[in-house]
Amino acid sequence: MLKKRCISLFVENEVGTLAYISGLLSGKSYNMDSLTVGPTIDPTISRMTITLTSDDRTFEQIKKQLNRSVAVIKVVDFTRGDIYMKELMYIKLTGCDDREMKRASKLAGDYDATIVECVSGSILMESVNPESANDRLLNALQRDFAGRVEIVRGGTVAIEALEQNVLTVYD
Repeated sequence: MLKKRCISLFVENEVGTLAYISGLLSGKSYNMDSLTVGPTIDPTISRMTITLTSDDRTFEQIKKQLNRSVAVIKVVDFTRGDIYMKELMYIKLTGCDDREMKRASKLAGDYDATIVECVSGSILMESVNPESANDRLLNALQRDFAGRVEIVRGGTVAIEALEQNVLTVYD
């Protein structure tokens, strides 16, 4: 059965590592839903967060493949643990009249998004929420503002919760 998965990789912060890891996964026909990467407090190490949809067997193969890679220092499977996981999404709405501007503002509040700019019939929102919450906001906006929605999604970042079995924050 296909499930949403999330893993974190600690990798060598060297030129070509990102291309190598994404090439390794795509070369085996594993499709990533999102991939984010950034340096850690140690400038020689970067942390990658990869989300993907797969069955148990394929996911185990992916982890084994990554663990065998010389560029990978550590693989952390977030699938079974309690984590904080968020995705950054910007949404631009254009061509709005006054009534639509109020509706967009209400939707932003309902879905915990922030209006960062509002200028003559256009709104720019920022949503830093779990991917599923961003999907719900996007669906509501597409319903009300069809053809006038532009989005940029930044991919998921995740970190382990301090205490396990305290909270689950996938949604």
